[in-house]
Amino acid sequence: MNGRILSACLCLSAFTCAAALAQQAGVPDLSKRQTAAPGDAPADAGPLASDLSPAMTKRDIAKAVQRVADWQLQRLPAEAQYDWTFAALYAGMMAVPTDVSGDKYRTAMRRIGDELAWQPGPRILHADDQAVSQMYLEQYMLTKDERMLAPTRTRMDAEISTADDGTKPLWWWCDALFMAPPVLADLAAITHDDKYWQFMDHQWHITDNLLYDKDEHLFSRDLTFMDKRERNGRRIFWSRGNGWVMAGLVRVIDRMPADSPLRAKYVARLQQMAAAVIKVQGADGLWRPGLLDPDSYPLPEISGSAFITYALAYGVNHKLLPAATYSPVIHKAWAGMLKHIFADGRLGCIQPVGAAPAPLSQTSSYVYGVGAFLIAGSEMYSTAR
Repeated sequence: MNGRILSACLCLSAFTCAAALAQQAGVPDLSKRQTAAPGDAPADAGPLASDLSPAMTKRDIAKAVQRVADWQLQRLPAEAQYDWTFAALYAGMMAVPTDVSGDKYRTAMRRIGDELAWQPGPRILHADDQAVSQMYLEQYMLTKDERMLAPTRTRMDAEISTADDGTKPLWWWCDALFMAPPVLADLAAITHDDKYWQFMDHQWHITDNLLYDKDEHLFSRDLTFMDKRERNGRRIFWSRGNGWVMAGLVRVIDRMPADSPLRAKYVARLQQMAAAVIKVQGADGLWRPGLLDPDSYPLPEISGSAFITYALAYGVNHKLLPAATYSPVIHKAWAGMLKHIFADGRLGCIQPVGAAPAPLSQTSSYVYGVGAFLIAGSEMYSTAR
């Protein structure tokens, strides 16, 4: 039997036993939890907001962030969700500074964590089911409550002890670079155990080697896209997919010690991708679903645009990217995103769940895009006047 499969089976057996004990203790079985719809696209979402300013002031940024966050908070499912779509939203809610709206969003996230018993999703080795732990570990950093740490640490320790499968990389799709690496980075920062950095770096290197295009300085979504082309004949590079990667990069860099020997290559990759994406920014400040064929997509895509904006803003704020080059790009992107907020706070033009560039509607709103917007706005707020 393949070593990784055998190890995974052993891990699964251990988790099955643990799950059975957890059930006796009243911990919910997330494998039986029904997944709620992460968004919708009504025919009519009402008027667009007319009272939001693109001015780079704390007051104006906070107004937009709070409007969107409150709209989404009021529409959370009755049953707490653990999957990646909501995990990105939770990361955004956690990013909102407390001086914007007090502890409201973090309190809501704590309620969700409590309902889920601070467990990652049920798929043992799947990055999508680990993304929710970003919120858990941020909550742990605030409270030092071991309940928020233990399930994620147990899960990731089991994954680290599982041998590599030479036939398929662990993170075989580029989105995974947002889902799992920041969790490992948080664990490294919390525990000061270098094994989390080493495992994260090893797995990132595998995915980077497979999916990063050294000419375009962008990531293919997965290996099935290597020979696929847009209508204009260019390679398919998905806006949201590359946004996931750039956001994952800066979240990893943020936790990485300044003197880490690993740091330089992550910063270099951020700089390379940043230089690539600003070349294809639209006149409206936003990015289309297919980065290299914008003419095929009449509407911009907000989730990818927001993740890209977040990464660029982080790069400027932490002096990894030159402000003279990137600040105008960031300001233009922010102004563009504000034009897709409806009066009630709905954030539109978010591509539905998928794996490739696709058409979307102006009213289309999904939780991961809201999360991306909140992260971007919060990063910009941190250095606004």
